Amino acid sequence: MFLDGHALGKPRDEGEAVKMLTALSGREHRVITGLAVISRGAVYTDAVTTAVRFLPLTPEQIDWYVSTGEPMDKAGAYGIQGLGGMLIEGITGDYFNVVGLPVSRLARLLEAAGYKVFSRGRSS
Repeated sequence: MFLDGHALGKPRDEGEAVKMLTALSGREHRVITGLAVISRGAVYTDAVTTAVRFLPLTPEQIDWYVSTGEPMDKAGAYGIQGLGGMLIEGITGDYFNVVGLPVSRLARLLEAAGYKVFSRGRSS
C-alpha cells in the first residue's frame, strides 16, 4: 500500500492509525501485490495494482473507526472488507488485491506454471 511513494504498513498504535487515515482522507492511493510461483526450476511472476479512493473524512469519523480496533492489524490502517469499507469512495482494479490476495491472478500464474487449477482431476 503506497501513498505519495511511501509504504503504509500496519499502524504501531492508535495515534499512528489516526495519522494514516488522515493522510488517506479524500485521496487516492495504490495497493500493490507481488506474486511468484516457482515450479520445476521456472519462476513465474506478476504484480497487481489497485487504486483506492477514500472519501473525505472528518476527525470524528476517523476517531470512531480507530475506536473499533479494526485498523490496528491492517496495512494502511483500514480493512475494505469490514467497517473500513464505509470510508471508501471507490476502487479501480482488483478488490481481492486490496483485501490481501488477487486470487484470479494467482490462478493464472499457476496455470502458466502447468497446474490445472480449473480441473476436477489432480493438479500436475
